[in-house]
Amino acid sequence: MSLVAQIDADIKKAMIAREADKLSVLRMLKSAIKYAAIEKGGADTEPSDPDVLAVVRKEAKKREDSISSYGQAGRTDLADKEKQELELLKTFLPAQLSPEKIEALVKEAIQETGATGKAQMGQVMKTAQAKAAGQVDGKTLSQVVQRLLP
Repeated sequence: MSLVAQIDADIKKAMIAREADKLSVLRMLKSAIKYAAIEKGGADTEPSDPDVLAVVRKEAKKREDSISSYGQAGRTDLADKEKQELELLKTFLPAQLSPEKIEALVKEAIQETGATGKAQMGQVMKTAQAKAAGQVDGKTLSQVVQRLLP
């Protein structure tokens, strides 16, 4: 089942169960996916799973930023709402790699690119992100690359 079909099925389930919060997040996600598809290829374009994952990651990142902003402003009520939305969005993302696997992946990327210093960090990041295939967020990957490069 494609991610778009899964999201549509979850929307129907949320409508039947009268889960208003879940329904609004799913509708927002479907709208964001549709906008991305229109941007990429027109109104009739059916988004692929990697395209959908990119949109989900983008929306999850927005929620993470909002949570930190609301936390700093002392708005725990809004931060809690964003946390609930983030948890729902994470159900559509692939499982994240463990720290040990991330480190092994980065070491492998360093060997493949032949990087000898921080000047080649971009090459290492590009290779590592391709290998990770969305199972690691860019910030975590960047921190590991910086730590492992001499």
